Formats: sequence, C-alpha cells, structure tokens
Amino acid sequence: MGYFAEVLLRDSRDRATLGRSVRLFRAFLAEQRDPDHFYGTLAADSASQLSDYADLGGALVLDIGGGPGYFRDAFLAAGARYVSVDSDLGELSARGRPEPGSVMGSGLALPIRDAVADVCYSSNVLEHVPDPWTMAEEMLRVTRPGGVVFLSFTVWLSPWGGHETAPWHYLGGHRAARRYTRRHGHPPKNRFGTSLFPVSVADALTWARGTPHGHLLDAFPRYHPWWARGVVRVPGVRELLTWNLVVVLRRR
Repeated sequence: MGYFAEVLLRDSRDRATLGRSVRLFRAFLAEQRDPDHFYGTLAADSASQLSDYADLGGALVLDIGGGPGYFRDAFLAAGARYVSVDSDLGELSARGRPEPGSVMGSGLALPIRDAVADVCYSSNVLEHVPDPWTMAEEMLRVTRPGGVVFLSFTVWLSPWGGHETAPWHYLGGHRAARRYTRRHGHPPKNRFGTSLFPVSVADALTWARGTPHGHLLDAFPRYHPWWARGVVRVPGVRELLTWNLVVVLRRR
C-alpha cells in the first residue's frame, strides 16, 4: 500500500466511526419532517468525505442533481466554488428563488463544457435517471484531467432501495408503487420505471472499472463505519447490506 492510500485509509478510519453512522441514521429518520436538518448533516459529512480525495480550497464543484443547493453551504465553508445543476425547476426553487450560479439541465446531457470542474459530485441521483451510466460518463466529461468524480446512490436491493415504497420493492417495483397508492391515496413521488430505477453495486463497479475516462480510486458503503467497508467486495451480500454506495474516480 502506497503512502497516499495509507493516508486515505487512516483519515477514513478517523471519520467513519460507528457514532457517525448512528448520527446520520438519526438525521435520515427526520428527512421528511425536517429536510434542512437531514441534508445539512449529510452535506457536512459529504464535504468531509470528499476532502479525502480532493483539495476543496478554491475548487470548482459541480453538484449534479443538487436541487436547491442543500450542499452549497458545506462546500462553500470548505473553500470551494459551488454550482448546482438540476433538470427540475421545482427542485431548484424548492427553498425559494434559485441561488445565483444554479444551472438547469439534464444529467444525461449536461449543459457544461468539457473539463471545467475540479470536482463533479452527485448524491442520491443516479437511481432516478433511466440511463445511469450515461450520466456517470457525463460527469467524467465535464471534469478536468486529474479531477475527481464522487458519485453515490441508493442500492436497489438495500432496505431503502424502493425509497418511500420500501420494503415492498422486494416484491417488485410496480407492485410496491401500486400498494403505496392504495394505502396513501396518491402515487409515490418516486415512481418505479419513471423516476426510480434499480441500480446495483455490481453494475456500478463494472462501469467504474471499465470506463476509459476515469480511474477508480475507491468504492465503499457511504454511511457505514470504516470496518464495514469490506462488504462491497462480497457479491450478493453487498447488494443487501451496502445501502448506499460511493464510487470515487479520478479523471484520466
């Protein structure tokens, strides 16, 4: 193991404790009633995670699917320049008027020129696009050589893979959506096959190892303590236990 890898592992162990996992889970439970608290907690944690792979001081960070900019304050506090990109005007303006520098555009065809970003970041968006690896390649395209792509998503076969329809998604996404509609009197926000798609750890690793445009730096369960990182290496089990996967690449 090289010096850089040893430093990354040591920093990850210092940050990825069981207490941190419990704190994130408690914030997650409050997502629906207090999204500012949840996303604020997650944003601060994400900036800390990302700093293991990139110097955020002065870096241009593109947040793909960033919505109203929940992560903006955390990245600005870390010294980065921040731009949120989202395809939905309603999401961009969910907290009021969109912040200056917000960009409206699809993750499948980003309205951003090549090699402009130092860091291209996306949190829990990949499972909401019909062609996730096209979006992942677009993130690499807009990142400068040597820059970092940090991509996380909710694994379909994890307990929360069906989002608000979970755990009934284990019986099928369409069936889970129908059950939710009967129970609540309206369809779920995340509609299987329309705005929610099954994405796996195996597919993510296959793409990350095979893309000619990036070098895989790391892949790990986002919310787990450091000693549980090895679950990503166990086929089958990783689909159930990873919950949320982070894939980090350096642009070639």
